[in-house]
Amino acid sequence: MAQFLDVAKYITEKMGKISAMKLQKLMYYSQAWHMTWDDEELFVEDFQAWANGPVIPELYQKHKGMFKVSSELFPDANANNLLDAERESVDEVLDYYGEKSAQWLSSLTHQEDPWVNARGDCEPGARCNTVITKASMHEYYTGL
Repeated sequence: MAQFLDVAKYITEKMGKISAMKLQKLMYYSQAWHMTWDDEELFVEDFQAWANGPVIPELYQKHKGMFKVSSELFPDANANNLLDAERESVDEVLDYYGEKSAQWLSSLTHQEDPWVNARGDCEPGARCNTVITKASMHEYYTGL
């Protein structure tokens, strides 16, 4: 299993400099689709149902205050740590979602059950740290 920072480094090496929000959403879809295709987690960290979509709080702490991020933000990570199946999943996600804007990706997550259900009664734009369970992600994306 990959470490989340290794996946973030891999994505930013492939994509170049991207917005922090886009990185978070690409991480989310990489996790969701890898679990769907391989029945395994890509990394152990959980996403929370933040106002602008799914966020890994530990990744947020790395890029807090930054708009754009690049692979240099992850000097101790190693993209080569990803297994072939993990790399294939991320590559498929990047092929499909990589050209989409951060806002488009955020809006898409707002239409999908895992984020919507985790938000529950949280008001739009309000802080929410409810975990988006991996089970809800797996169930939803497997059903598509």
